[in-house]
Amino acid sequence: MKTAKYLPALLAGTLAYAIISIFWGQSGVWAQKQLEEQKKVISVHTQEIQKINDELNLEKTAIRDDADVIAAYARKLDYVFEDERLVKIKGLAVSEPSLYDTGTVLKSAPVAYVSEWFCKGAGLAVGLLMAAAIFLYDMSYGVKSFSSKKRFETIEGIPVYDVAQV
Repeated sequence: MKTAKYLPALLAGTLAYAIISIFWGQSGVWAQKQLEEQKKVISVHTQEIQKINDELNLEKTAIRDDADVIAAYARKLDYVFEDERLVKIKGLAVSEPSLYDTGTVLKSAPVAYVSEWFCKGAGLAVGLLMAAAIFLYDMSYGVKSFSSKKRFETIEGIPVYDVAQV
């Protein structure tokens, strides 16, 4: 069970990966908030376009069905009834034809998030750092060492070897 002491390092790396992914990943909280903001903007623009559409439908119905509106538009185009006379006054500014506001183009902004590779790399880095800290802790207390010398038990200066008996 000597390797079980490195289990907290594995768990810390996995936890770091999970936390970074949950809060800053592609489907994380930060990306979700950005998408909600874009949804609000799109909703406002949709309502504005719906209002413009309602106004245009009302005007279309008036032009198609209301005789007075049809006559008014005909006069703008210099059409008159048979018994009607048209008087033009010089010097007055010609009225501009009304331009219809069709709304504005809305492009969705790209959502900013931390890439999956960064999340995995950060989790791996945290796990390796934790494993290195555990290893250094073991080295400082003599549990592990880099020396290649084998330690032998001695009895008053005589080395004792563990040799299999035949």
